[in-house]
Amino acid sequence: MTQDSKGRKIGYWITTGFIALGFTASGVLNLMAGDELVAQFVSLGYPDYLPRFLGLAKVLGAIALVAPKFPRLKEWAYAGITFDLLGAGYSHIANGDPTGDAVAPAFLLAILAASYWLRPTDRRLPNPS
Repeated sequence: MTQDSKGRKIGYWITTGFIALGFTASGVLNLMAGDELVAQFVSLGYPDYLPRFLGLAKVLGAIALVAPKFPRLKEWAYAGITFDLLGAGYSHIANGDPTGDAVAPAFLLAILAASYWLRPTDRRLPNPS
């Protein structure tokens, strides 16, 4: 499959759309930060203000992924979402939660990796060569 083939673009938009929708929804829920969500964060050892901060970061990251142009911003968004997912998985494991709680972040990380790998040329940083 060539760099910008139709199948590759379709795969990119499916994986990117899934991540963007998921992170937008998760971000909005974090921004609303009900008592139950705050309690989950506190049970993982995080401060009670963290859900709102992460909510804003998630929404901004999702927007950056789907916005046209800005390839450097997209790189940062991919990195930030990667750190969020790795942190979520590790937090559950370190807290002694059931292993299944770390499966969702790992699954989303695989989808994010597919989105990153399938990016069309106009959504990549130019080669420095």
